Amino acid sequence: MFRVILLSLVCVSTFGRALAEGVTQYVNPFMGTTTLWTPEELGYIRTEEKRPWGAETFPGAALPNAMVQLTPVTMYRSGSGYQYEDSFIYGFAHTSKGHWNLLHLPILPVTKEGRPTPAGYRSLFRHTEEEAHPGYYRVFLDRYKVKVELTSTLHCGYHRYTYREGDERQVLIDIARSNNQPRRWELKRAQEDNAIEGFQDGEGRIYFYAELSEDIESLEEVGGQTSEGNSFRGRQQGSLPVGMIRLKEPKANRPLELKIGFSFVSIENAKENLEAELAGKTFDAVRRDADRIWEDVLGHIQVEGGTEAERTMLYSTLYRVFLFPHLRTDVNGEHRNDAGEVVKADYRFYTNPSFWDTYRNKLILLGMVTPEVANDIILSCIERGEVRGGYMPSFFHGDHASAFVAGSWLRGIRNFDLKRAFALMLKNATVPGRGGRPYLDEYLERGWISEKDTVNVPTEDEYKGSVTKTVEYAYDDYATALVARELKDKKNEKLLLKHSQNYKTLFDASTGFWRGKVLRNGKGVWIEDFRPNYPYYQYMYREADAWNSLFFAPHDPMGMVALYPSKQAVEQKLDSLFTTPCGGYEAWNLTGYLGTYCHGNQPGHSIPFTYYFIDKQEKAQRVLNTLMHEYYGMGKEGLAYAGMDDAGEMSAWYVLNAIGIYTYSPADPEYIVTVPLFDKVHFTLGGGQKFDIIKEGKGEKIKSISIGGQPLRGWFVKHEDLAKGKELRIVTE
Repeated sequence: MFRVILLSLVCVSTFGRALAEGVTQYVNPFMGTTTLWTPEELGYIRTEEKRPWGAETFPGAALPNAMVQLTPVTMYRSGSGYQYEDSFIYGFAHTSKGHWNLLHLPILPVTKEGRPTPAGYRSLFRHTEEEAHPGYYRVFLDRYKVKVELTSTLHCGYHRYTYREGDERQVLIDIARSNNQPRRWELKRAQEDNAIEGFQDGEGRIYFYAELSEDIESLEEVGGQTSEGNSFRGRQQGSLPVGMIRLKEPKANRPLELKIGFSFVSIENAKENLEAELAGKTFDAVRRDADRIWEDVLGHIQVEGGTEAERTMLYSTLYRVFLFPHLRTDVNGEHRNDAGEVVKADYRFYTNPSFWDTYRNKLILLGMVTPEVANDIILSCIERGEVRGGYMPSFFHGDHASAFVAGSWLRGIRNFDLKRAFALMLKNATVPGRGGRPYLDEYLERGWISEKDTVNVPTEDEYKGSVTKTVEYAYDDYATALVARELKDKKNEKLLLKHSQNYKTLFDASTGFWRGKVLRNGKGVWIEDFRPNYPYYQYMYREADAWNSLFFAPHDPMGMVALYPSKQAVEQKLDSLFTTPCGGYEAWNLTGYLGTYCHGNQPGHSIPFTYYFIDKQEKAQRVLNTLMHEYYGMGKEGLAYAGMDDAGEMSAWYVLNAIGIYTYSPADPEYIVTVPLFDKVHFTLGGGQKFDIIKEGKGEKIKSISIGGQPLRGWFVKHEDLAKGKELRIVTE
C-alpha cells in the first residue's frame, strides 16, 4: 500500500510558495526527521527504552555543502540533534550531519520573564508553529514567546528573533554544549559594542564572530565559576555554564538580529567570512539568495508526470544529497589541514565523505550535478592522505574512496592529479599499515580475512566484520585497477584484477551464503554458529546478516551468479530474501524489512538488481517500486525513512531509481536502467550537457531500451552517451 505523504506537514506558507516557484517548493526538510515505532515497520518488537534510529536528518537552514547548518536541537547525542517526536528545543546549533556529532555553538533567544537557568532553559514548541524550506527555518518558542527565523550562507548563520512586546530580551549562548561534549571553549566581548567572539572545541576547534543588530550591555557567565567580566573560558568539568547576552535596550519593540560567521582557522577568518557574506544584507535578501542557490542545484533534474507525493519525495531526497560533505575553506582560501597547520590552496577543502555509505550512489550523483564540488572533495582526500602517511582516507568500513575516484575520473571529472590519487589508493590495496586497510595482511596472504573463533556473539559486539571486508576489498581492488588501466600500469592492473576475484573466497556453496571462516591449525574452517538471519554490528558482517550480505560483486555480476548451480537457484534465493519474514531480532540500525531484506541499512542496497542477471528484470522492478512507495515517507506523519539516511545515501538511492538510472557499480561510468516513476526526466549535468529519459508504458517489465534512437545492448547505459545528449527511452509492458 502506498504510504501517503502528509503534505500539510511540509509547512509551506503562502510566502513560502510565492518564494519557491520552482522545484524547491516540493522540498520538505522535515522528511526523515521522525522515527519508526511499530513492529510492522521496524521488523521487531521494541524492548529497549531508547528509541530506534530514524533517518537522523535535520530541518534547519543550510546551503549545499556549506560549513554552516543552522538547525534546532531537541536532544543532544541524538543523531542530527532534532527528532520530530520531541516537544522541547534547547537551542539552535550551527553544524549538523546526522551522525551523533557536531551541533556547534547552540544559541537560544530567551526573556527574563521566561526565567532561564543553566539547568533549565529549554522551550516547548509546536509543529503547527514550525516551518522549513531549503535555506530557511522558523519556529515559535512557547516559553519565551519568541518567533525564531533562521537562514544561512556558506560560512554564516543569520538569526532573526521577534519578541513579545514589553518582554526583556536576552540571548543565551550554550558555549559548553554540543554533540561532541566540548573539552574547551572561550566566549568574550569583541571590540565592537554589538559583537561577541570565541571558540568551541569538538571535532576540531570552531571559531566564531557574531554581531547583533543592537548594542550589548553585558556578557555574563551563568552557572560556572570562571567568569572574568565580559570574557570567560573553560573546559569540560563540573557544572556547565552558559553565556547570557544582555542588551542596552532590553525592552525595545523591534526584532533582534544576530549574524554569526564561523571558521576552523581563526576568529579573524570568522569575522572576514561574516563581512564577505552578510555585510549590508537583510535577512529576507539572504533567504531569497538561499532559495535561488537551491533552485539552481535541484533544478538540474526536472520531471514530468508522476504524483504530487512522488515529486515531493524526489526533491526532498535530492535536497539531502547536497548537504554533506562540509566546506572547511574560508573566503580567503585558508583551511586547517589534518596536521593542524593553516594552509592556503587553490581548491576548497571539504570534510571526509562518509565513504562506506555514500560511495554507492550519492557521491556519483553529487558529481553529476556539481562536478566542481566532487573534484574538490577528491583533492581534499588527496591532501588528507598525503598528510596522514600515504594512505587514501577511508570511513568507518571498507576502502571506498577508490570507487569515488575511479568513477569520477571516468565520468570526466579530471581537475586533479590522478597519479597522486593512485599512489594513495595503491598503498591502501597493497601495503598493510596503520592508516590503511585493517587486516590487509590476511587478505593479501590468502584472499580472505578470518573471523574471531567464538560462539554466541551478541548483535552489538564488534569484531572483524570479516566477510564484509573481504568482499568490499575485492570491489575496491577492481576500482583501483580501473585507475591503473587509465595510467597504463599493466602490472598493478593485473594484480588488482586478480585480487578483485577474492569476493568468491568466502562463498559457501553448501548454504548459498557468503559465510565467515575461522583459522584452526592454519586452515580455514566455516563458522559453525551460523544463523543467516541473525544481525551483527561487526561479526562476519558489518551491520547486516547473511541474507543482506548476498550478491555483492558489482564488478562481476555474472561471475557471482555462476557460483550457484543455476539461474533458477539464484531466483529462488532472491525470492526467499524478499518474501521470508525476518527473524525479528532487535537492532537499532537494522529496520524496515521487506521479507528478510533490510532497506534500512546500506549493505543490501544493490541486491534487488541481481534479478537482472538471471533474466527476471521485472521482479527487480517490483521490489524497487515497493521500496520507493512504501519505505520512504513512512510512519504516522509520513516523514520517516526505513532507516538512517547516512549522509544522503538512502536519499540518493531513491533519486536515482526514481529517474531510471542507478549506480550499480559506481566505479564504472555507466548506470543500470530501471523503470522511472516519471514519464519524462530532463537532466542537466554540471557541465551544461542535457539529456532526457523517456518512459513509455505503465508496466514493470522493460520491453526495450534505446539510447540516441539505437537499441541498447544489455541493461547498462554509458555515461558518455548521456553526456552527449542522447535520449534514453525505456518502453515497458
